[in-house]
Amino acid sequence: MPVLLFLVLLVVTFAVVWVITTPSRKENELGKRLAGLDRSSVSADQEVGPDILKREVYSDLPVVNAILGRLKLAADIDALIKQANSSWTVGRVVFGALAILFVVGVLSATWFHSVPIGIVLGLVAANIPYISLRIQRSARLTKFATVLPDAIDLMGRALRAGHAVTAAIEMVAREIPDPVGMEFRRVFEEQNFGIPLREALLHLAQRVPVPDLHFLVTAMLVQKETGGNLAEVLDKAGAVIRERSRLLGQLRIYTAQGRMTGWILGLLPFIVFGLMNFLNPGYARIMIEDPMGRKAIWLGLGLMAIGVWMIRKIVDIKV
Repeated sequence: MPVLLFLVLLVVTFAVVWVITTPSRKENELGKRLAGLDRSSVSADQEVGPDILKREVYSDLPVVNAILGRLKLAADIDALIKQANSSWTVGRVVFGALAILFVVGVLSATWFHSVPIGIVLGLVAANIPYISLRIQRSARLTKFATVLPDAIDLMGRALRAGHAVTAAIEMVAREIPDPVGMEFRRVFEEQNFGIPLREALLHLAQRVPVPDLHFLVTAMLVQKETGGNLAEVLDKAGAVIRERSRLLGQLRIYTAQGRMTGWILGLLPFIVFGLMNFLNPGYARIMIEDPMGRKAIWLGLGLMAIGVWMIRKIVDIKV
């Protein structure tokens, strides 16, 4: 037991030190730029061809980066990190999940005196980094949808004042707070690099999966193809988005009780099970070791999953 506790503490210590000391993605990009400037100033006779291709970096370790580059799951996690605007890397997320899996699995197996329970709880806890990114992504997209109508109004006023579409996008990037300003700033920068407006807007819709933004991009692209008054189109799009946001707010108020019921029914059994075993270690050992007890556990988990799914379907009203 002391040796096992020492190994767990050792893994946790190394994981914390690695997370704290590993530079972020922005720091790595800054270091590469400084290194490139240093190489270019060493000698005027040396011809160093800059790498202008955009490459995805999934990990700071070349070997791990090469392995993750071949996995589709790494690309999905990288897209989630970008949508959450997090400084994490795919390698850090994977390493953190493995570390949590090992630590929670060992502690749970030791506490419940059951290896299968330790494996199951370790796999559940390993999703903590992914869930954290999902929460950050959801909060960022919610803020984006809240600020988007103000950006549409600003674009409409800029077009009425005689500005071009690119100038209106620049005004949004400069005046509207993040995350809307950040994303429109990227659209403006892509325009400066020569990317057509259609492609830049499609990239924006791909980076930010918000239905209201997709509606705006579609309206702008249709107007660009068919012609018409873009300022009027933006006014109507902004009015529709504001009304839709108001209706969604009302629905969230009406379904708050159902969502709270789902959270309570889903978490309460696990909280009570954990507290009972904490106060009396080994209390549930007979249920875990007995074949009928294990069947009852799986049956209960299945029924709980069905109940949570039904509650989500009831409160998830599409607008």
